[in-house]
Amino acid sequence: MPPEGGAQPPSPFDPVDAIYAAARLLCANNAIRDPYTALGNYSHDRSGGYAQLVLDWSGRYTADTPAAAVSSEAASQAITFARAAIGTPYEWGGDGPPADWGYDCSGLVAAAYFSAGIILPRTAQQQYDQGKPRLSAAVPQPGDLVFYGAPIRIHHVGLYVGNGQMIDAPTFGLAVRVEPYRWTGDDYAGSIRPALPAAPMVATPSR
Repeated sequence: MPPEGGAQPPSPFDPVDAIYAAARLLCANNAIRDPYTALGNYSHDRSGGYAQLVLDWSGRYTADTPAAAVSSEAASQAITFARAAIGTPYEWGGDGPPADWGYDCSGLVAAAYFSAGIILPRTAQQQYDQGKPRLSAAVPQPGDLVFYGAPIRIHHVGLYVGNGQMIDAPTFGLAVRVEPYRWTGDDYAGSIRPALPAAPMVATPSR
């Protein structure tokens, strides 16, 4: 019989009940901090395909905010800076001259945009989290940051320069270089156009 007051019990066939049940399960699986794992647990899909599909679709609703995006002039300046850095050695945690003798991947893109007056977060994960990712199938635009890894485990970033190429600081023993942003077997996570800071900032990039 119906509960006291005449209300019907929750039903898995009622869309409203199902939405609340799904939301509760995702929250219980720590979806705010780890959406990739939470979605995998929700779907029982350990391959990551379902999680990536959901996150790609969610990107359609947060893909671009033109008013907050950096200008094409700033993007062009960042690319010019990155081109001038080609050949600089890779240094883990490196912000580049004059503080360091080399760059790591996130240090390079942070320094490139700093040259245009835009301050980015220091790590690749923070840079990804600050933006609004485009679908991984979308073609990036010159000046976009291109990321690799899972949404909560970003491990590399480059600066897209057009024609399928990026400038990046690859890894130990290699120098800043131009290379394709996609390759067979990559774990490309999508691109982001850096956003303008909420308020003027005067600090320099730091570790």
